[in-house]
Amino acid sequence: MTDAWLAPELATLTKARFSDAAWIYERKFDGERCLTYRTGGRVALMTRNQIDVSATYPELRDALTSQSSADFVADGEIVAFDGDTTSFAKLQQRLGVRDPAAALVRRVPVVYYLFDLLVIDGRDIRPLPLCERKPLLRGLMPFAEPIRFTEHRDGNGEPFWVQACEQGWEGLIAKRSASPYLAGRTKDWLKFKCLSSQEFVIGGYTEPQGTRSGFGALLIGYYDGEGRLISAGKVGTGFSEATLASLSGLLRQREIGTSPFDAGPQPRSSVHWVKPELVAQIGFSEWTTAGQLRHPRYEGLRQDKDPASVVREIPEAPA
Repeated sequence: MTDAWLAPELATLTKARFSDAAWIYERKFDGERCLTYRTGGRVALMTRNQIDVSATYPELRDALTSQSSADFVADGEIVAFDGDTTSFAKLQQRLGVRDPAAALVRRVPVVYYLFDLLVIDGRDIRPLPLCERKPLLRGLMPFAEPIRFTEHRDGNGEPFWVQACEQGWEGLIAKRSASPYLAGRTKDWLKFKCLSSQEFVIGGYTEPQGTRSGFGALLIGYYDGEGRLISAGKVGTGFSEATLASLSGLLRQREIGTSPFDAGPQPRSSVHWVKPELVAQIGFSEWTTAGQLRHPRYEGLRQDKDPASVVREIPEAPA
């Protein structure tokens, strides 16, 4: 097995909803994307931007060490549940925890869903079609808790998507069965979302008003094709008191004198600008014609996303 970094495959957002025997459909999880590297009994859990989070999820590291004797590189998503639905907000309580004995670690259980296999015992199987990689992943280990195999459905994408939305899931990922595993964003993997949400870069914040503590709203944006940071508006809801306190500290550490935004409407008073280093997950109802978010709501910080990679997700049709 190689220790070299293998960039993950990324799905493309689409408005299309289709059923096709040449595609499989998996649940879309609201969690932290993570690749597992197991070499000679040593396991490393790496986010998509190459941060080692093994100490944040010690029970996952230990389970992957004990459940398989093979060396491998696998792809998956770490999630926390709130009832029957995955909750990125709840997972936030685990991010940044490095002490395996910390009470917080034990208080928020997580599950790791594996959905693809890239390397097994030194063999690079990324060129194989997905329909051959999935069975190899299924036979990799017993898949006892908290490690789960990601089940899928063949061909019936539309009714599965309706069911997913009725059950409160984030959506589905449609994958072309005959496709190899390719690094970067591809139309062989498509996102069927039930709700609108994506990542945004934090470029500033406003002063709190009334009894509000910490800050009033976050000023958020995304990068365009020319590398310019474009304002997408502000978000002032979705914050707990604990989040206001912890996030305001991170923001103050990054304050700068001028706006990092290159375009888009920006407030002229009661605003603090920050280095565009933090990435937030934001839910919203829709984009306005002016390119701003309608009814945005903060869902949490993402440590698995490089700020420079954050762009506006525009739905595309499958190739």
